[in-house]
Amino acid sequence: MHSLNLGILAHIDAGKTSLTERLLYAAGVIDEIGSVDRGSTTTDTLALEKQRGITIKSAVVAFTLPGGGAPDGGPGGPDVNLIDAPGHPDFIAEVERVLGVLDGAVLVVSAVEGVQPQTRVLMRTLRRLRIPTLIFVNKLDRRGADLDRTLRAVAGRLTPDIVAMTGARAQGTPQAAAPPYTAADPGFDARLLDLLARRDDRLLAAYVRDEHAVDHARLRAALAEQTAAALVHPVYAGSAVTGAGTSALIAGIAALLPARRPDPDAPVRGTIFKMERGPAGERIAYVRVAAGTVRTRDRLPVHRGGGPVGEGRVTALSVFEAGTDTRRDHAPAGRIARVWGLGDVRIGDTVGAPPPAAGEDRHFAPPSLETVVTARRPADRGALHAALVQLAEQDPLIDLRRDELRQEIAVSLYGEVQKEVIQATLAGEFGLDADFRPTTTLHIERPAGTGAAVESIAKDGNPFLATVGLRVAPGPAGSGVAFGLGVELGAMPYAFFAAVEETVRRTLEQGLHGWRVTDCAVTMTHCGYWPRQSHAHGTFDKSMSSTGADFRGLTPLVLMAALRQAGTTVHEPMHRFRLDLPADALGTVLPVLARLGALPRTPAAHDGGYELAGDIPAARVHDLERRLPTLTRGEGALESAFHHYRPVTGKAPERPRTDHNPLDREEYLLRVLRRVPGAGGNGGRAGGGDG
Repeated sequence: MHSLNLGILAHIDAGKTSLTERLLYAAGVIDEIGSVDRGSTTTDTLALEKQRGITIKSAVVAFTLPGGGAPDGGPGGPDVNLIDAPGHPDFIAEVERVLGVLDGAVLVVSAVEGVQPQTRVLMRTLRRLRIPTLIFVNKLDRRGADLDRTLRAVAGRLTPDIVAMTGARAQGTPQAAAPPYTAADPGFDARLLDLLARRDDRLLAAYVRDEHAVDHARLRAALAEQTAAALVHPVYAGSAVTGAGTSALIAGIAALLPARRPDPDAPVRGTIFKMERGPAGERIAYVRVAAGTVRTRDRLPVHRGGGPVGEGRVTALSVFEAGTDTRRDHAPAGRIARVWGLGDVRIGDTVGAPPPAAGEDRHFAPPSLETVVTARRPADRGALHAALVQLAEQDPLIDLRRDELRQEIAVSLYGEVQKEVIQATLAGEFGLDADFRPTTTLHIERPAGTGAAVESIAKDGNPFLATVGLRVAPGPAGSGVAFGLGVELGAMPYAFFAAVEETVRRTLEQGLHGWRVTDCAVTMTHCGYWPRQSHAHGTFDKSMSSTGADFRGLTPLVLMAALRQAGTTVHEPMHRFRLDLPADALGTVLPVLARLGALPRTPAAHDGGYELAGDIPAARVHDLERRLPTLTRGEGALESAFHHYRPVTGKAPERPRTDHNPLDREEYLLRVLRRVPGAGGNGGRAGGGDG
């Protein structure tokens, strides 16, 4: 049987969840269509989702697509694993993980509001990843719906490679209909030919030789081929609420999106795209089984970042089918399963056979905001940290930073709505009352030059039984932290090198100004250790033998000394924005942009208004969003997304409410030696093994 992993994506309130309900109803999975307003939809199961009427967590539901159009010519459609992803931009991390498991997507656009900011972000990503995508113009029954206007907006702002597959009648009324075009409709075949021949020279040559040789059946076959290759995007219209046009969409999904026939007998290979906790706190992994068959009691290798990281044993699993997940003893290829027992796995890990060559790991920008979270009751500090760690493991783009001195935790965010959701989740699911400080913008630090430092065993008061030398140099923008060795790999045990690299990466989370240091190359230039020492009777003498703790203790001291010599520059995140403005609002908006520190480009006139693009500090985007409706009488539309970092001019901002960095040698040594009793207790003795 063919299978299809299908994503439903949209800007918030475009009708994505309603369309999911309609598809489930058509497939016979549900007997009654749920309502977002009443909180009765199948895929929005969280109490907060029902309360707010938005999708926060991606949800999976499986069914067999009704009707004909099966790829093998059979009477039924493929088995579909439908993934309903959030539409609000604050939860883009949920969309991030869904994209990696999709075979195809339906992008929902409102016939009333048209192309909205998140719609453009999603479509750009779908096209970049070459995910076959159909477009569904929803809400044809709502007052103000206009299919022709929406098609022009889709062609102008999303992609010109579209063709309308349905018409529209009685738009803006409950009787709205979307009849599908057929070969009998004047001009439909000509529109198909015009679109498809741009990328198919054989089709164009056949038409030139004999226009009758290119009939409707051949055009539909070419349309399926180019849609599956993500070259063109058929557009359907209708209403998820009334059901208008959804039959044509279902037929299009079955006929045009590339269902696969995976091999259940091949070696197991699967991808983890979601994590959650069960009622007893157990970790449950959502696995898309791409090949082979996962069975209970299987031991599966786990791969991360292209390399093995361990092994997990499947203790139980359930498979999504017929609208729900059902306990089974195996999950064949093509299914999505909830798997227990895989241990300390993360979203993005692969299980079973090694993954193919790694592609792009991240599709959206990381969060650029941060808030400090504190427990209202001091006794809840430990529980708060545990709860936030649990939430963060379900959301790999969200980072936690713990300030040990002030007993505070900072959480990185995409927006204010996400902060409100985290606060409500802590209260509702964990029974924890937490206070959230005002949101601040996350900056980064980059090395300004090159710096180096060395600490040697038994020299200059080094209390650790380790020699570490490090050089820090600038790296290309976006390169992250690269760690390399300038010494022989065999100069000391590999575990000591691993301890240094791990500590380097952890230490660079806070630089000279308290911000994360990135885009740098760190090279280990010196190394040395004392080999394992024993007394005459064979007892291990820790005071005379180097351990990993010595290298973990010394590395921050050396690294920060090298970083001080190199110096760092603080950079602030910048968003690339795009504004659609009525013509008479341009003169009002431009001075406001200047006061917000934005750098607009030359306005471009279009459709009786202006399109204005440029860059704006991420910290000022919320101010612009708040003021735009007043400045444009509600007619302005803003789209923005992180684009780059720029150096901060003037005095570099210190990170607010941050722990001290190990800059002062004496203070640092006192803190470390208190925390690690006995570390490097014989630092004053002479030793050997320097490399």
